Amino acid sequence: MPIATPEVYGEMIDRAKAGKFAYPAVNITSSQTITAALRGFAEAESDGIIQVSVGGSEYGSGATVKDRIAGSLALAAYATEVAKNYPVNIAIHTDHCVKENLDSWVRPLLAIEAEQVKNGQNPTFQSHMYDGSTVPLDENLVISAELLELSQAAKTILEIEVGVVGGEEDGHEAEINEKLYTTPADGLATVKALGAGEKGRYLTALTFGNVHGVYKPGAVKLRPSILADIQKAVGDEIGKENPFDLVFHGGSGSTEAEIAEAVDNGVIKMNIDTDTQYAFSRPVADHFFKNYDGVLKVDGEVGNKKAYDPRAWGKLAEAGMAGRIVEACRQLRSAGTKI
Repeated sequence: MPIATPEVYGEMIDRAKAGKFAYPAVNITSSQTITAALRGFAEAESDGIIQVSVGGSEYGSGATVKDRIAGSLALAAYATEVAKNYPVNIAIHTDHCVKENLDSWVRPLLAIEAEQVKNGQNPTFQSHMYDGSTVPLDENLVISAELLELSQAAKTILEIEVGVVGGEEDGHEAEINEKLYTTPADGLATVKALGAGEKGRYLTALTFGNVHGVYKPGAVKLRPSILADIQKAVGDEIGKENPFDLVFHGGSGSTEAEIAEAVDNGVIKMNIDTDTQYAFSRPVADHFFKNYDGVLKVDGEVGNKKAYDPRAWGKLAEAGMAGRIVEACRQLRSAGTKI
């Protein structure tokens, strides 16, 4: 199927919310990781989301070039072409754009997409995330409101973050402390600034102890019940049940019980990156260790071209990452739900 249209993406979100399941949102950095993600979603019979961070987009343009716009468009173009061969719907998303990167990344992409829509085309990306966790909430919501208006013109969905996700993501680091827990007051302020859909659809990453990366047991205290509390407080205030379309950031390493509770409380998208990075890399390491005398020209020998051919270990990497995505689809209950 082709990449999801804005209408199909909206339907995906509606179906997830009504059916109490969520889509894995998989970070990609290359054509190979895009292919692995598409394969994983297809094998799980799940629609899904692939996303690129600012570092991933720079890498996609070439490690010595670091052009985040060119990299974003190039990765999206590859995904748009190859996705036609997979029987699932895929949305493309930009992930974690902090305030200082807006003018060099998301705003230019939104301008390109608004022009596409004016010309009767679909936007290249289906959604963009503004990470306002680095600024005070009032400023965060003012910027979010401006971006929501731009998103409407581009027929894209805006994702925002209310609260702070701990750990490190693309050079931005936050401590693991009480700031990681969004409050009902924060949720009410969000609806007051952005509306409840009448000003345009947006996804909300409310934080409940989330961190990027994977930590040893006990280091992270996830409290998914916070999501239910905020949904109820805001819902009671505006007369709408479960008003937020929620995003679970820092989903790698979470337990099945934590994931299930978060989805029950309105999560429709969960970001996974660390786990899929490892699933991609682990089979490559295994191949190189087992075939060291083939991938290396040891003691003057010539090695084994079949062992060091990138396709040999690339296929293993693709299969490993695809398998982890299938597992994520099962945990999030999206397996078997494709449109």
